[in-house]
Amino acid sequence: MKSFAQLMHSRRSCRKFTQEKIDPEALSLVLNAALLSPSAKSRRSWHFVVVEDKNTLEKLADCKESGAALLKNAAVAVVVTANVAENDCWIEDCSIAALAMQLQAEDLGLGSCWVQVRNRGLNSGERAVDIVRGILNIPEGFDTLCILALGHKASELPLKNDDDAPWEQVHVGTF
Repeated sequence: MKSFAQLMHSRRSCRKFTQEKIDPEALSLVLNAALLSPSAKSRRSWHFVVVEDKNTLEKLADCKESGAALLKNAAVAVVVTANVAENDCWIEDCSIAALAMQLQAEDLGLGSCWVQVRNRGLNSGERAVDIVRGILNIPEGFDTLCILALGHKASELPLKNDDDAPWEQVHVGTF
């Protein structure tokens, strides 16, 4: 296990994956990280749809104009959705759960990339959330925040550099 500082330096958005499948135990650890993540008032209104079927991954890759094509080559996609009536903090809770999965994936040596779904869509005006709902039979009343692409990295990306940290955006005491 890496230290948290090492994990933050090494986690990068991975958009190119090998064809190697993810070990079921590793996938279970990634999902467990989400299930153990904090949620507002412990409501845990999030739900996760795990997609490994290549045909379904290809359909999901077309849910918006750009930024989703990488799903076609992912070993697994995890669709992060929530029952919005259960919790007004569903966006925050889903974001925390998604990040927990990405950090766990990185710790296991897997690559991941966040594919934004909420407030995205096609040039025709069709909403990405509705496209994903139709593909995966997600019930009405649920909204999808993102899809996480997961897989074995096709290449290693350089570590993040502390010099790139925008410390000018940190304000002490007042803005």
